[in-house]
Amino acid sequence: MANQRFEYKVAYVDFRGRVSVEGDETMIKDGERMTAFGRRYLNALGAEGWELVGIQNQPMGAAFHVFKRALAEGQQAEPAKPVQTPKPEV
Repeated sequence: MANQRFEYKVAYVDFRGRVSVEGDETMIKDGERMTAFGRRYLNALGAEGWELVGIQNQPMGAAFHVFKRALAEGQQAEPAKPVQTPKPEV
């Protein structure tokens, strides 16, 4: 029997209603409650198979949310997105 393998995703969540995952941001909608925003964000990741496994609180009301999901036999984890550096203006 093969060992169970997982991949992980880390989301940065701040008190203003913003979630950032490797540069992709999700924002709270006008008139949306914070709890509804949180549920929308968690349900979207849950639909993709991600399970919240930890929260690391940060200063100023922010936190890192850690998710994991199982990898199928032979499947590789999603690679991290490279940091985009702005090109210098000429």
